[in-house]
Amino acid sequence: MARALFVCLHNAGRSQMSEALFASATAGRHEARSAGTTPGDRVHPEVVEAMGEIGIDLSDRLPRKLTREDAEWADVVVTMGCGDECPQIPGKRYLDWDLPDPRGRPLAEVRATRDEVERRVKALVDELDGYETPT
Repeated sequence: MARALFVCLHNAGRSQMSEALFASATAGRHEARSAGTTPGDRVHPEVVEAMGEIGIDLSDRLPRKLTREDAEWADVVVTMGCGDECPQIPGKRYLDWDLPDPRGRPLAEVRATRDEVERRVKALVDELDGYETPT
């Protein structure tokens, strides 16, 4: 089982979508968390709406602050726009997904971001399904 951490600035858009799509795609084969370097008050409404369209309810999710423990827990850390604020833990694998922040964007653009997140999550899951934890 691999552990993925998805990090963006506010944990209110991209990272929340990523965590939810990862959980859906893995059906418990792997674990995921999400966090933000400066968490917002709530998940962006346009993100809740776009995810609801594909049957994933984020309306009860609350953004949470990134901790060093989160990064230490993860096998792979996926960053999305948090830059130097994300902790760098030696020996961890880092991926940077250059995705637009969906906050305040028209729903069509949020859908496009959601679909791109889903494509990247599926590729990551395919890769991790061959993952073996060192013993």
